[in-house]
Amino acid sequence: MRARLLRFANQLRESYWFVPTVMAVAALLLAAAMVWLDSHQATQWMDRLPWLYAARPDGARSLLSSIGGSMIGVAGTTFSVTIAAVVYASGQYGPRLLSNFMSDRGNQVTLGTFIATFLYSLIVVRTIRSPGEAAGEPAFVPQLAVLVGVLLVLCSIAVLIYFIHHVPSRIHINSVIERIGDHLIEEIAERFPVFIGKPLDEREDADLIPAAFRPDATADAIERRAGIRAKDTGYIELIDETALIDTAREKGMVLRLQYQSGDFAHRGSVLVEAWPAEALDDQAKRDLRAAFAIGSRRTGLQDLRFLIDELVEIAARALSPGVNDPFTANSCLDWLGAALSDLARRDLPSRLRADDDGQLRVIAHPLTFAAFIDRAFGALAQYASADMIAGKRFLAALGDVALSCDAASRIAVLADHTRQFRDLADGALKGANRDAVIERADELLRALAQPDYKRRLRDGQAWLGGTA
Repeated sequence: MRARLLRFANQLRESYWFVPTVMAVAALLLAAAMVWLDSHQATQWMDRLPWLYAARPDGARSLLSSIGGSMIGVAGTTFSVTIAAVVYASGQYGPRLLSNFMSDRGNQVTLGTFIATFLYSLIVVRTIRSPGEAAGEPAFVPQLAVLVGVLLVLCSIAVLIYFIHHVPSRIHINSVIERIGDHLIEEIAERFPVFIGKPLDEREDADLIPAAFRPDATADAIERRAGIRAKDTGYIELIDETALIDTAREKGMVLRLQYQSGDFAHRGSVLVEAWPAEALDDQAKRDLRAAFAIGSRRTGLQDLRFLIDELVEIAARALSPGVNDPFTANSCLDWLGAALSDLARRDLPSRLRADDDGQLRVIAHPLTFAAFIDRAFGALAQYASADMIAGKRFLAALGDVALSCDAASRIAVLADHTRQFRDLADGALKGANRDAVIERADELLRALAQPDYKRRLRDGQAWLGGTA
């Protein structure tokens, strides 16, 4: 249940209707409160201020009608501009970035401000009474409510000026890349070293893995495994790790995840396997199934790969022959290098996760430094290797990541990707462009082969900037 609630909260955050709806309801309540104050003689203080002239019924109606008519017109224009910007951005940068623009608070608040001002004016104007309009009722003009309406108009004008500046700045490619890169770095800092349960040392605690989950499991051992199957089809947006650990501990089970956040699961596929099978009752099945929130698309809630893929997609589109914009690709490589440099300084978890008592409860998918590097640089290598400008920045980003690495195994991963990129560039480039990229790759490989590679990278002119 918690996974579904978190997914629903994320959907509200990314929706374009929630904030305007809340602001519209607030406007209705504000209008009712202002009219109530006016009807209870709470505006006598306004008579002592000579610059606050009392409005007559006809004038108040005309003013509020003008406010309401203009605000609904501006709201329609705002919506049209937003949709046009979204269509442009999704076409230029990729359809998966659509949710980034839909969740933009500036656009939501702008639309909500105009709609709220329109509704406020509509509610207040219907309370105005002219002399003799209603038998036995005196004339009534809610002076305070009209004044608040004028203040709302001033706020709306300020919001409109902000919106005119906000839209072009948000769809600027560097701003788009910055938001994705910042989100990726924040998620890395939040997720590592926070894992599902307490990580165990896989080499030391491998004997804790039940025989049913080992590669050499016998047929009899496999029969003691039970699968929890999905009832929906879509992408796994979120996995509630707390529910998995609590259920496994309560039933005395060990769980092995078959999917991770961002994977596509279809109805009937096994989400998680449980051992022993006899400990899995109907309630446990429901609890385990509810720990997986499945939706129609991938999100960045728990899926670091999705955020990496967004940067890779922008860079790949920029390097396509139809666009040919290596400098946009360079910006993506800079943010990928920054994010993976941060990741290189962190310890990645074992796939074995224990509860508070140290008992193995969950066998998750392994998270490796090599997999993240391959997801980012491996996916971009074929595009960047065909462009000299992007190729040099690609190697510079690998060098930046290497400066944050202390483990020899991670340096070996970076060296392998450098060699693979060198081979691709050797076949894709020609002449001076080829020589420049090959020379940069050879310099990086020579530095990574030495024990003092960090000093060599810092001292080498190729890694001191000037590669933009």
